[in-house]
This record gives sequence, C-alpha cells and structure tokens, in this order.
Amino acid sequence: MSRVLIAALVALIVSILIGPRFIAFLRKNEFGQHIREDGPEHHSAKSGTPTMGGLMILFAATLAFLTLSHYTLQGLTVLFATLACGAIGFLDDFIKLTHRRSLGLSGRWKMLLLVLIAVIVSIVADHLQIQHSVFLPIFNVNIPLSYVWYPFIFLVIAGTANATNLADGVDGLAAGTGIIAVFTFTAINVVSFVRSSSNPADRNLTDLDIAIFGAALVGAAIGFLWYNAHPAEIFMGDTGSMAFGGALAGMAIMTRRHTELLLLLIGGIFVVEALSVMIQVFFFKYRGRRVFLMTPIHHHFEMKAWSETKIMVRFWIVTGILCAAGFALYYRYYFGQR
Repeated sequence: MSRVLIAALVALIVSILIGPRFIAFLRKNEFGQHIREDGPEHHSAKSGTPTMGGLMILFAATLAFLTLSHYTLQGLTVLFATLACGAIGFLDDFIKLTHRRSLGLSGRWKMLLLVLIAVIVSIVADHLQIQHSVFLPIFNVNIPLSYVWYPFIFLVIAGTANATNLADGVDGLAAGTGIIAVFTFTAINVVSFVRSSSNPADRNLTDLDIAIFGAALVGAAIGFLWYNAHPAEIFMGDTGSMAFGGALAGMAIMTRRHTELLLLLIGGIFVVEALSVMIQVFFFKYRGRRVFLMTPIHHHFEMKAWSETKIMVRFWIVTGILCAAGFALYYRYYFGQR
C-alpha cells in the first residue's frame, strides 16, 4: 500500500520540479497554442501559451510507476494505453504547431491509430483470459458479448480518449476532472487489493499495480495543475487530454470484475461534453438550428458569461458526485461478481 502513496508523491515532486524548465523550453521554441477562430473571443488572449504539457505529466507518471511497479501485464497494459493515446495526441499537437494552425491530425488517422491500440489491448485481454462480457450493476448480471466484445473495446478506448479531449478547453478543467476520475479508479483498485485476501502476502498484485499507476498519474497531474490553474502558464494539449482518456479506458478494461460501464459515471462529465457536440451537430444538420450557444458544453457556459474558474469548479463538483456514485456502485455490486 505504501507504494501507492510513494508513487503519487514521487510523480507530484517530479512534475512540480520540471515544470518551470519545461515551460521555459516550450516558450523558447515557440511551442504555443493556436486558438481556433470560432472559439470564444476572449480565448484569443491565450494564443501562444505553451502547450503539450501532457508530456510533463506522462514523464513524471511513467517514471514513478516504473520505479515502483510489480510489472504485471495488466499494469503495463494500462501504461501502454495511456502512452499510446498520448502519442496520438502528441502527433496532433505537433502538426498544429509545425503548421501553425488549430487543426492537427486528421480524424481518419486518429481512428486508425485508436483501432491499432484497441487491437493490442484486446490481444492482451485474450491472453489474460478476460471474459468477453460486461457486468451490469443493479441488475447484477453479466451480459455476454462474444465477438461484439472487440468493437466494444474499441468504443471504450476511442470514445473515452476523444471525450476527454473535448473537455480540454478551460484552464484546469480537463486536468481537474481527469484527476478525480483516475483517483476513483485508483481507490477502486486499492479496495479490491485490500479485500482480495485477509493475508497481505496473498493479495492480488494486479490490483496494486493498477492503483500504483493511477496514483502516479494523479500525482503528476496535480503537479501540472499547479501551472495550469487559471490563468494557465501551460496547456496539456491533446497529448495530455487523450492520455487521460487512454488511462481511464485502460483502467476500466484491466480492473477486475468488468468495470467498463462504470465509465459512464466515473467519466460522466466527459460523456456530457461528447453528447453536447453530437446533439449540436445533429440538430444543426437536420433542424437547421443550434441547441447550445457553442460546444463542447463548457463553451456554452462561457458564452453565458460564466467565468472560467466558475466553470472549472462546478465541473469538478459534478465530476466528484458522479465518481462517488460510480464508486458506491462498485462497492455495492462488484465484489461478489467474477
């Protein structure tokens, strides 16, 4: 258990210590954010703010995890999903910076790379003999998916990575909500580890390894948030936001007892962000009108004159409530399920 706390502390210290030099490096090389023209007007003042801060998070988290990990296949798979999705985000950020535009990697290439990640995760899951089913809490039943399980895994990874990416638009929003969500999965695995055996020597190291990774990512992200709080000195960029999505998807898939559906609650704020975009596109395409002033939905509230700090804190509160509900469901229904 001490490894979980140490991982968080190590990642936090590394992230805070490297922050100033990394920000200075980004400024020196003019790796600044390009703001989309159709965004809120006041965002133009943020143009040029250093981006790709996700690299700082990933470095600190990976260092802490690899130092303290038991190197279980499940833990390494979660790390892979995080770094792989972060790499897609990095390509996106890099193209934006080198071409000096707000549009990066094409959607087609993103989907192809996400398919590749899903294939690799699925192969590992089959090797680990993870059942092709999903557990439905409250009803207390396992729903067999057979071969549908493979596209389901892709949907979990691609959907979560893209949804977390949409939430990165207000200072501290993606980092804060991501921290709360990852912390929840970390707590789930800590509880699962403790309850896996009354004898500490016989407890499941898979649960512990995933908890160590989650703690490392939380610590690294808190260190990043120190510099990302409004007014932000650095943005995480797609590198960080997509990495958070990969982490949440990987933890949901690799956590024992099929916790993928819990993502709808634990990642609920990201689901809302994604739904707001889909609803806006649908109504504008087929009805010729907009439901929201601007999407993703956090921009809607900006257009209604909410301050960035108010949006950030209220989204954190909603995330906390949803994550508490997700943890409560896990504690109530998942321990008896295998």
